[in-house]
Amino acid sequence: MRKKVEAVLNEIRPALERDGGNVELIDIVDCVVQVRLLGACGGCPMSQITLSQGIEKILKERIPEVIRVEAV
Repeated sequence: MRKKVEAVLNEIRPALERDGGNVELIDIVDCVVQVRLLGACGGCPMSQITLSQGIEKILKERIPEVIRVEAV
């Protein structure tokens, strides 16, 4: 599953990079994807929306086994 998650994150990264941010996969525990938002995304007040409405939504659509995505 890690390779699938990384592949989807690689598709998402260009949009985050355009705004000066990035995302790093930390771990996957019991189908919960743990990520770290980097750069501008790390301190952005909209980071929770980016995480839930962007990253999590896309990962769950592409990889049905994903239960949720959380920032660590």
